[in-house]
Amino acid sequence: MKSEARTLKPATPVVAQPAQVIALNVPQKPRARQRWLQPLLQRLIPASCGVILLLFVWQLASMSSKGFPTPYATWQAAVTLFADPFYNNGPNDQGIGWNIVASLQRVAVGFGLAALVGIPAGFLIGRFTFVARMFNPIIALLRPVSPLAWLPIGLLLFQRAEPASSWTIFICSIWPMVINTAEGVQRIPQDYLNVARVLQLNEWTVMRRILFPAVLPAVLTGMRLSMGIAWLVIVAAEMLTGGLGIGFWIWNEWNNLNVENILIAIVVIGVIGLLLEQALMLLARRFSWDK
Repeated sequence: MKSEARTLKPATPVVAQPAQVIALNVPQKPRARQRWLQPLLQRLIPASCGVILLLFVWQLASMSSKGFPTPYATWQAAVTLFADPFYNNGPNDQGIGWNIVASLQRVAVGFGLAALVGIPAGFLIGRFTFVARMFNPIIALLRPVSPLAWLPIGLLLFQRAEPASSWTIFICSIWPMVINTAEGVQRIPQDYLNVARVLQLNEWTVMRRILFPAVLPAVLTGMRLSMGIAWLVIVAAEMLTGGLGIGFWIWNEWNNLNVENILIAIVVIGVIGLLLEQALMLLARRFSWDK
């Protein structure tokens, strides 16, 4: 009994921890509001400052130039204009909505044809040295030509304004796709092609399984640049060819001295171009391997 009593150890006293120590041991969850509010404010505050500065300069320009509309007068005209953007009172009197749709259709036709021709041509130029040496001088000669210089050629070839505008977009937007695709093919690691030779893959399989997935980010970058060029060219082309379109609509409003509507059209063109570019940028990031 004595030996058993000696083996017994006194119980360790439990010391109560202060409330502050216990609180520090509990993991605190990040506040959901701070997670999205702070990045949002970091974007909105600089953007708002830029818009305010633009409106201030705009107001100064309207005060110093006779006939230049103020931001408020332009806003009132925009409210009236977009109250019914799809009215149709004849071929030369249609709402801004129909003019935007007509311009987007021309851009889609010209840009689509440029993609169908330019991307395969870029693959061939980047893949085969003989093809590159044959077409590089032609690309270097034609790429710096002004877009409007191609419009008379289109009018002569097609004898109509509608295909001529799409032709101008096609010939001006094809070069970024050709160049970016060719450079993307040339930058593919040689190890990929060596593996294809070891496996004895045919050229079509090499194009489909090796070249296209590796070059896709460069192709999308070329398409983004081409889209910006196409949307720039269509406005100038429509001013010269006439008919339905946002470019001709701007020229018609200038003839009617509706400067407010011209400023509205400038903002609309910028917003549409921004949306098109952002859509292609998101698509390029989706297929980018640099993550």
